[in-house]
Amino acid sequence: MNKIDFSEIQDWEQFENLVAEYFNETRDLEDNNLTEVFVEPVGKGPDGGRDILLTFRINDSILSFERRWIVQCKFYDILKKSSLDRINIPTLIEEYRADGYLLICKNSVTNGVSTTFENLRNNCRRNYKYVIWNGSTFVKKLYKTNGLHEHYFPDFFDYKMQRAKLTGINDILT
Repeated sequence: MNKIDFSEIQDWEQFENLVAEYFNETRDLEDNNLTEVFVEPVGKGPDGGRDILLTFRINDSILSFERRWIVQCKFYDILKKSSLDRINIPTLIEEYRADGYLLICKNSVTNGVSTTFENLRNNCRRNYKYVIWNGSTFVKKLYKTNGLHEHYFPDFFDYKMQRAKLTGINDILT
């Protein structure tokens, strides 16, 4: 397979693990003024709309501060609004003292989900952030994380290895 494809991911648990490891693999700490990244998965059982809690420590050359994100992972072909209806996202952000809510999807979302997030952004009085990464957005980010390819995308990894051997290019993996 000559591209990253979520068909190589077995199930929602593996998808959540991939997302958690993606943030653990954040290599561009200095480029983003990040000093530390903490990734706290929820674990087994109902998550109440939170699969991962991310805490970023940032230094803007004047002072250090933290930014927290609640991450919800959805391994559906198309995410419908009804899948999010039981979650009061602003209350969840408040409960975890987070700055925003990131929804990461395997593929795409319906218009209802997009509209819900647009309304949350437009009507938010506390400056919370509401972001959706659809599958293609997440895949673009995953191309930059070579450390995850072998484990989560073995067919793509094999393709890269074969290509590197054929072309004699050793930097494909860096």
